[in-house]
Amino acid sequence: MNLKRVLVWLAVAFVVFYVIQQPESSAEMVKSAGEALGDAASSIAAFVTSLV
Repeated sequence: MNLKRVLVWLAVAFVVFYVIQQPESSAEMVKSAGEALGDAASSIAAFVTSLV
């Protein structure tokens, strides 16, 4: 079996285990990541707008 495939399956298994064991913490982590991506998108949009 390919090592990359095994590592991907292990990562997926870890994420599923973490979500099952600590759903509040994992939800907060996803929320924080979403906010960070939103902030980054807003910053890029402001930069592009300032170029015009």
